[in-house]
Amino acid sequence: MPLSSQLKFDAHGMIPAITRDADTGEVLMLAYMNAEAVDLTIRTGKVHYYSRSRRKLWMKGESSGHVQTVREIRFDCDADCLLIAIEQEGAACHTGHKSCFYRVWSGDGARVDGEKAVDAAAIYGRQDILDAVYHVIQERRQNPDEKSYVASLFAKGLDKILGKIGEEATETAVAGKGGNPDEVVSEAADLFFHTLVLLGYYDLPPERIYAELRRRFGMSGIEEKESRSK
Repeated sequence: MPLSSQLKFDAHGMIPAITRDADTGEVLMLAYMNAEAVDLTIRTGKVHYYSRSRRKLWMKGESSGHVQTVREIRFDCDADCLLIAIEQEGAACHTGHKSCFYRVWSGDGARVDGEKAVDAAAIYGRQDILDAVYHVIQERRQNPDEKSYVASLFAKGLDKILGKIGEEATETAVAGKGGNPDEVVSEAADLFFHTLVLLGYYDLPPERIYAELRRRFGMSGIEEKESRSK
């Protein structure tokens, strides 16, 4: 009997999976699996998850190379949570920290425990620069610093973010009218950046936009509008 048939998935077909370092016992991350992710993890020996935000199956390390090799899989008494002992290549956290649990609550605020194990921004930037920038934006949002422009945007709220997008869209249009290719690139980059801030506000990774563009690819404009009206 396969493991997935013995587990209790929630109403969305998900089960939480906690990974820990097989040698030290340190908890590294918590993510979610569906039945297919569980089956793939068993079959390949590499941990697979299901991203609820991106709405897709993924193998840990497929972009960064920081794969998780399974040493042992346990499940709890209610069969609704997994505990997976792994060998972690590189860092478990997308921020570059060894563990996703690198922030410590000290009573009067949170502090960061330890240095980053790898330069995650450089690694992800080689694969997908929009996704890399998005993750940096989310890190700035979660760990605000008074010198961070991104943190200041989130502090000022949605209207400020939307206002910046409108401003950058206008400047992109003006640059396009001016006919200077370098200015078009610069202003379009500003527009992309602030759009990523908006996506971060709603916890929507770039993959959601990629998926929508893939859905539309090959459709005429008329067909695409009709598909949205159904």
